[in-house]
Amino acid sequence: MDPTSIWLRIHASLTRVPTARSERGASLVEYALLVSLIALVCFVAVSFIGTDTKAPLTSVGSSLLLGP
Repeated sequence: MDPTSIWLRIHASLTRVPTARSERGASLVEYALLVSLIALVCFVAVSFIGTDTKAPLTSVGSSLLLGP
C-alpha cells in the first residue's frame, strides 16, 4: 500500500461523524431565527403602517376618553 491510502484509512476512521446525533440544538437555533425574523417583520410593518394610522387612532382614542 502506498502512504496516501494508509493515511486516508487512518484519518477516515478518526473523522467519522456519529450517525445518531441529537438535533435538539439545531432545532433551537432554527426556532430562534424564526422568532427573530417574525419580530423584525412586525417591527418594520408597525413602523411603516404606524405613521399612516397615527391620526385616526388618536381621534378614536380621544373620543373614547372624552365620551359622546
